[in-house]
Amino acid sequence: MVSSKPSSITKEARVVFDKIKLLLEASHPNQFVAVEPISGNYFLGTTLSQAIGASRLKYPDRLAHAFRLGHQAAVHFGLHIR
Repeated sequence: MVSSKPSSITKEARVVFDKIKLLLEASHPNQFVAVEPISGNYFLGTTLSQAIGASRLKYPDRLAHAFRLGHQAAVHFGLHIR
């Protein structure tokens, strides 16, 4: 069972994400993935809100962790200088 502590949710979701990451990156580049770690289910969306929203619809009382395919973080803040 997954703890409600954010760090536990992140760790458990990462385990699921690492299993599906390569498969999804090829077919869904730059999309968001919300992983609900208790069930192991994941939800895709073109926006962060879509992915998290789909997870919340199916599991309204559970937390999910979001990733972005092909990126190191789901959301980037700041200025990118090349």
